[in-house]
Amino acid sequence: MLTISDLSVQRGGQWLLEGTSAIIQPGQRVGVVGANGAGKSSLFQLIRGELAAEAGQVSLPGGCRIAHMAQEVHATDRSARDFVLDGDVDLRELEARLADAEARGDDHAQARLHGDLDLHDAWSAPRRAEQLIRGLGFADTDVDRPLSSFSGGWRIRLNLAQALMRPSDMMLLDEPTNHLDLDACLWLENWLRRYDGTLLFISHDRDFMDRVATHVMHFDQRALTLYTGNYSAFEDQRRERLARQQAEYERQQDRIAEIERFVNRFRAQANKAKAAQSRLKALERMEKIAPAHVDSPFEFRFPDPERISNPLLSIRRGAVGYGDSVILDGVGLTLLPGSRLALLGPNGAGKSTLMEALLGGETLLKGDRIEGEHLSIGYFAQHQLEFLDLSASPFTHLQRLAPAASDQSIRNFLGGFGFRGDDALASIENCSGGEKARLALAIIAWQKPNLLLMDEPTNHLDLEMRQALTEALQMFEGAVVIVSHDRHLLRNTVDQFLMVHEGQLKAYDGDLDDYERWLAERRIDDHRAPRRTVEEGGSSDSAGATGAESADDRKARKRAQADIRKSMSPYRKEQQALEKKMDTRQARLRELEDMLADPTLYEDDRKNDLKAALEEQGDLKSDLESLEMSWLEVSETLESMEAELEAV
Repeated sequence: MLTISDLSVQRGGQWLLEGTSAIIQPGQRVGVVGANGAGKSSLFQLIRGELAAEAGQVSLPGGCRIAHMAQEVHATDRSARDFVLDGDVDLRELEARLADAEARGDDHAQARLHGDLDLHDAWSAPRRAEQLIRGLGFADTDVDRPLSSFSGGWRIRLNLAQALMRPSDMMLLDEPTNHLDLDACLWLENWLRRYDGTLLFISHDRDFMDRVATHVMHFDQRALTLYTGNYSAFEDQRRERLARQQAEYERQQDRIAEIERFVNRFRAQANKAKAAQSRLKALERMEKIAPAHVDSPFEFRFPDPERISNPLLSIRRGAVGYGDSVILDGVGLTLLPGSRLALLGPNGAGKSTLMEALLGGETLLKGDRIEGEHLSIGYFAQHQLEFLDLSASPFTHLQRLAPAASDQSIRNFLGGFGFRGDDALASIENCSGGEKARLALAIIAWQKPNLLLMDEPTNHLDLEMRQALTEALQMFEGAVVIVSHDRHLLRNTVDQFLMVHEGQLKAYDGDLDDYERWLAERRIDDHRAPRRTVEEGGSSDSAGATGAESADDRKARKRAQADIRKSMSPYRKEQQALEKKMDTRQARLRELEDMLADPTLYEDDRKNDLKAALEEQGDLKSDLESLEMSWLEVSETLESMEAELEAV
């Protein structure tokens, strides 16, 4: 049981909680919600003993084991499997004690420790770690890759896998679905529903919370309120309370009327197909919950485009990929004003690559990309946050785009995105990821695009901002193409799904529930496919026999292992050399991406610079792909040698 008693907490001179209390019962799965900065992460720090309260206390039963998800990880040469296994600290301690006993030649201690490892189910631990890694979207070949070879988002996934690996009575997860695709989100939902400890998780994904949470803890007005049920139940309860506040009645009606107009427009177009009816039902639900968000600090719209073309953009007979590698072939897509599309497909199928082709990048290897005369694209992707000017304020970012705009018009616009008063004029150097994402959206909206290309736009956004973005997209008059794991956003903003799978782009007639079933069936098929497992490598049997072997046999085994390790040495050196080359090319690619993000590069007098940058980008990607193939071949050789080593 987690008991919060008369708790008062302040950070930076601001009170986050004052005299609040709550009790979390064993086995409850609690979604923790509230505005950014309300104190959700601080509560987790209090539970872990990393932060002291001004008054009151947070208490847990003695011996309570807590697992939590780290938000950062430093690059190391440890493999993904070893990094995830490090989450089981008890296992690592037993292994260290066994290694010490072997070094000392203490057979009695070794026998006892082997028994302890058996009780800990140690021999299945590598297999369980690999299952976690695969479940979160990694390929089979990724388990032996060094941590340093993964990008930041994939390292966050490994942090999550490490937290899931740790035996625990309570788990604390802070935005676990950030950096996950839809497939990985669905897998994580199922894993957490089977978790038998107490779970507290911060999330801004309402569908994820609906599937996982048994309770919702809401930070509001410096107090904690615990609601029974999932996030939808919380919304209903809060809606009923807020609807009783007569002072907000007119604003509620305005919000509902806007959503009703969108619902009615969709109803007029919808036939009786299952997918259309599913989305219509979601829109009607959106109308119902509108009053629950009437006090949101965010309210904005994408301004109507000044000019528009019909069609806006077309790709004909397209092939999409990198260098000589075609990921999607035969791509045909036409975007009209009002088109609202979502791209579905497994991780790595080519969704983001297709988005880059729509944007006009080098990923369109062949075919025709035809722009409408007045095409204006607003593009959102997570890497764009890195290109914001940290020394500039939100106000300055917008003023640079429209120097003639009045100060008040800029301030009014930024207010809808939560930048009010001094916040609009302060540099963004110390802004959170959510604040930077809001600014990136404000910059896009400020430029009045008629086509929005959005790759995971809700990462880092809190629930109220996600709700505001959903409503803004509903009212947008241009076209929208979205890649997102946020099912609420997809259900309420798109009217057509496209499947990216097995090298093809095709219309998908089902709804998101159908897609979830398709993913589950695909996952089962993947598990049935032949695969070299830890058991096939012989590690379990050989490890189990170690405790009973004689001293001579053990010496012979160690000599054989030493010979294998020696033969592995040149391959490891080659692997490291390839990794250094890949790092160099990836660094240069990032520099080029910085250049390509500079709006001045697209001015008429810099056409040659743009062409040179795009050509170099294409060459680097092709070279990087070749290096990666070589790295995979060397890694596979090492993997087979490691299997031989385990079998000795």
